[in-house]
Amino acid sequence: MSPEHGARRSQVVMVEPALTQLGKLTAHETHRLDRAIVAISVNPGLGTEVPGTLLRDYADEVDGVRVIYYVTALRTITIVAYVEA
Repeated sequence: MSPEHGARRSQVVMVEPALTQLGKLTAHETHRLDRAIVAISVNPGLGTEVPGTLLRDYADEVDGVRVIYYVTALRTITIVAYVEA
C-alpha cells in the first residue's frame, strides 16, 4: 500500500434495529457513535467475539458507545445489528 493511502475501510450497513436506535440518539450521541463506527470500518477486528455467534461486541469506554456487529467473509462489509450511546 502506498504511503499516501490509508487502510481500506469496509462498507458499513445498519439493519433495522440499529437504525431504530440511531433515530433515538441526540446529535452529540450520534457524533460519538460515528467515531466508533469509523474505527470499526477501518479495523473490523476491534470488538470482542460473542461466543457461539458470528457477532462482535465493541464498547468504547471513552465515548460511552457500544456497537454489536458482524463482518462478511471477505471483510468488505460490516453489518451493524445494535448501537447504544
